[in-house]
Amino acid sequence: MRGCSVSEIPQRSEDNWKGDFQMKRSISLLGAVSIGIGGMVGGGIFAVLGEAVSLAHGATAVAFFIAGIVAILTAYSYAKLSIVYQSEGGTVTFIDKAFGDNILSGSVNLMLWLSYLVTISLYATAFAYYGETFFTHKSIWLHHGLIVFSILLPAVINLVSASFVGKSETVIVVIKVSLLILVIVAGASYVDSSRLSPTHWGSSFSIVAAGMIIFVAYEGFELIANAAEDIKAPLKNLPRAFYISVTTVIILYVLISIITVGNVPENELLKAKDYALAIAAKPSLGQTGFILVASAALLSTFSAINATLYGNARLGYIIAKYGNLPRVLMDESKSEDVPFMGVVYTTLFSLLLANSIDLTQIAIIGSAGFLLIFFIVNLSAYKLKSEINANKYILIFSSVFTLLALLTLLFHTYTSNPKAVIIFLSFIIVSALFELVYGRYFRKQIFNRKYGKKSVKDSIN
Repeated sequence: MRGCSVSEIPQRSEDNWKGDFQMKRSISLLGAVSIGIGGMVGGGIFAVLGEAVSLAHGATAVAFFIAGIVAILTAYSYAKLSIVYQSEGGTVTFIDKAFGDNILSGSVNLMLWLSYLVTISLYATAFAYYGETFFTHKSIWLHHGLIVFSILLPAVINLVSASFVGKSETVIVVIKVSLLILVIVAGASYVDSSRLSPTHWGSSFSIVAAGMIIFVAYEGFELIANAAEDIKAPLKNLPRAFYISVTTVIILYVLISIITVGNVPENELLKAKDYALAIAAKPSLGQTGFILVASAALLSTFSAINATLYGNARLGYIIAKYGNLPRVLMDESKSEDVPFMGVVYTTLFSLLLANSIDLTQIAIIGSAGFLLIFFIVNLSAYKLKSEINANKYILIFSSVFTLLALLTLLFHTYTSNPKAVIIFLSFIIVSALFELVYGRYFRKQIFNRKYGKKSVKDSIN
């Protein structure tokens, strides 16, 4: 068998996929949806909900809905691309297929991997904040101990097998969504509608900016693409998984925002910024509600780490095979379809970042990073529109809307927190420089990278 580039991956019919990969595919539609929801309903909403309230005020639900529009439009591109180019590389495969071997694709691939590390760190930090509410005595050791626990246990789960990741996600997602629904139903009758009145809304710009800052709460649905090769009946289940997971999360976020803003005075929410959602459950469920939401937060952040580790380990594996990262991440002897070294290095770097980053700034950087990447993915889908049979007008709108969202976030952040913008731009520069230096001195060439991945074509020959 020989290695081949992404461009050589053939398009296959549903019958072909069933015949060639039936024995390998282990994740059902429910498991795929769980990976998407598990990746999204994580640390994002629990960690930055207070920030959204401080900007959008009574229009926090509107801010989440606007961010959801960006997510569902991008999900269309992912659904179309994932069907034709099924690969554990996911986003990496799509960008390389559209733009080929160049500094753009190489830099974006690396930045994507780094962005997932940042996201895992965000989720782990949120896990620690909510975990601390269960202890009477708080300390720096407790905080960092909870961060380490929240990353190491999902790493162990990922090292078991791909199917176990799907199964564990299904259980965790069902539990946490059930708890969130309970809070929504119980708190509905306690909502003070006056707090949601337009008279209590922020400015139009601040509402949109709030939505973009908390956009990181929607990051995670694209991980379904990384699991495409493991999903049963992909032609039917891949699009369903994307649309069901994103739509479900939009509804959840909007309802949670209404309950939060409607049940608690804004000044109290901002005082408990790190665990605002738990405070929101108190009016209807008392201390029991606080504990339920804090528990849901722990489950949500844990499952988000679980799903993101799964996708990023595979991502590091495939980027290394594409020639963008050191070959040490290429674990050729994958046991049970688990990229062992990818999991190990993702875990180690996540632990380092999670124990050294600032929560608010990293949330902004994470949102900006994924808005940039999703903009490029939408452009990739447009460039490949004929191959993937996609509507060009939807793709044009998706690309423009995502770009405007990114520019809005950067403009707002520059006026309020310029350091975050500088860090974000540094991420881009570091990714580009790494691609240049690694390509010149280690890979020995910058363009026409040697692809070492085991392609779909290799698997069926």
